[in-house]
Amino acid sequence: MKKLFIILFLFLLLSFNKSSEINQIVKKDKEKIGELIINKINLKQDLYKIESKKNNIEENVAIMKESNYPDIANGILILAAHSGTGKIAYFEELDNLELKDNITIIYKNKKYIYQITKIWEQKKNGYIKIKKENKKQLILTTCSPKKKNTQLIINCIEKEFN
Repeated sequence: MKKLFIILFLFLLLSFNKSSEINQIVKKDKEKIGELIINKINLKQDLYKIESKKNNIEENVAIMKESNYPDIANGILILAAHSGTGKIAYFEELDNLELKDNITIIYKNKKYIYQITKIWEQKKNGYIKIKKENKKQLILTTCSPKKKNTQLIINCIEKEFN
């Protein structure tokens, strides 16, 4: 009888842990809203809701709170991530991108394709200067790999398909 009780207890404990794991996976999936895909530098990274705890540069590519999601007309989506080295340096190779390269955002199962129109660096001061376009924009930003205390900024506009 004691063995049966122990086996039943272990079964319930394992079931509870599995259920808890499944709940965590479902919760994580609800926080995920899309993906950033940059084929040229072999980057494919999940994006999380602005208010999610997962939306931070210490774990992921972060959507800045000043952003608009891609389905907003003439909105600006601003993404930031670490460069340098290590497993969270998602923008490590951002400086290898060039004008006219394409970047894809998957948001709510819709694909948005942006083309790089401008690349520049500016002093790091907590802000970036962006010229607002009359089109949907994507801004990628990270620390410059070449200059200390400098920010690398990449401006993209949504590609139009005729």
